[in-house]
Amino acid sequence: MTSTESGATRTDQPELKRVLGWKLLLLFIVGDILGTGVYALTGQVAGEVGGAAWLPFLIAFAVATLTAFSYLELVTKYPQAAGAALYVHKAFGIHFITFIVLFTVMCSGITSATTASRAFAVNMLTAFSGGDKPDATNPALLFFAIGFLLLVMFINFRGVAEGVGTNVVLTLVELSGLLMVIFIGYWFIVGGNAEHWDAVVAFEAQGDKNVFIAVTAATSLAFFALVGFEDSVNMAEECKEPTKIFPKVMLTGLGLTATVYVLISICAVAIVPVGVLAESETPLVDVVQAAAPDFPITDLLPWISMFAVANTALINMMMASRLLYGMAKQGVLPAFLAYVHPGRRTPFAAIIFTTVIALCLLVYVSADPDSSVVGLLGGTTALLLLAVFTVVNISVLVLRRDHVDHPHFRTNTVVAVLGAITCGYLTLPITGRDPEQYVIAGWLLLVGVILWALTYWHHKRHHVAEGHLEDVN
Repeated sequence: MTSTESGATRTDQPELKRVLGWKLLLLFIVGDILGTGVYALTGQVAGEVGGAAWLPFLIAFAVATLTAFSYLELVTKYPQAAGAALYVHKAFGIHFITFIVLFTVMCSGITSATTASRAFAVNMLTAFSGGDKPDATNPALLFFAIGFLLLVMFINFRGVAEGVGTNVVLTLVELSGLLMVIFIGYWFIVGGNAEHWDAVVAFEAQGDKNVFIAVTAATSLAFFALVGFEDSVNMAEECKEPTKIFPKVMLTGLGLTATVYVLISICAVAIVPVGVLAESETPLVDVVQAAAPDFPITDLLPWISMFAVANTALINMMMASRLLYGMAKQGVLPAFLAYVHPGRRTPFAAIIFTTVIALCLLVYVSADPDSSVVGLLGGTTALLLLAVFTVVNISVLVLRRDHVDHPHFRTNTVVAVLGAITCGYLTLPITGRDPEQYVIAGWLLLVGVILWALTYWHHKRHHVAEGHLEDVN
């Protein structure tokens, strides 16, 4: 398909309705970033660095902000849906590279949803047991996590899309739980009851790691908090005046969520011993139980946590299945993945395929009772996102040669270079990242490459025009 032809095709289709002003966009960004990361990984980050768990979150948001400036230049320059894949395709024009970036984003959604399924199961058993946390080896955890993923698949198949109003409600529920933890925690601290306050500035690296390696390893894991960061740019076509509102709103959203994450992590290590946090899959429940054991809202937090991680899983599995469907529809992946159920009008085959991958991941990481399921999958998600962020920071520099006919945000070249270097560095093994994360990421991408190769071979054998992602040039 030539550029002219694809352009003509796009003009035949109606534009997306622009309904998002700055307030709704801000709620979308805040709600997308908050969620499973803070509810499930605070303890894992504390386990890497000790009481100074706030530092990796702060560094992760600082690095993300560097990348945010690159995203802001690109989203205001090309205010279209498609995100990183669009920018990489415009920068390099190589369909296989575009496919790898798009498939990586999809895989990050699957690993994020799988992480959420485990967190959901833990919080559900905690809620039904009256606050008693289940043992990590409890087979019921795997059973309910699998059931949760199947429920998400069913909802996804039914075609439940989160409207703007639903997103507002979910965001407010998520935020209310975090604000409750902050209020209870700091009330406890101000009352002089925080026995572990000195631990807030203490570094305790795991094993033989030095402080620098421990902090970078924790920062790599804390990047899981940024799941959904890339999603906001996909809303560009549905924003009113995206060139005008996106810069202020995105930076404000990052600032607000960074503040919440840092306050939560300080509160957690000041109230609960780091060793307990590191072993916990429900760290915020531990914080509330320690600070206000008789407070009736304590029993509510696991339910709020369940709601938050369920929202994360549903959004990410919907995103992953739609990306897979889109690639199949463009001829990049096998055609059966583009099958749409005639009754529900949802990408049925892609939904099943992504769910199967998530289930296999869940069973694989749950097989070792000594491994941290949430930490391993959360770290893999962060690894995939950091790789995408690295390429986006490079793309913004390459696309400086492409001029558009409207004003747009422009980031400083040094900021983009620093963004590429820092994100690239955090993907390296020398940061102390768990080697198993590379194994999981490698297997996921290998599945994608095999599917792409089979499709390419089929096209060549049957003399079909080579399939590719939609030409966005």
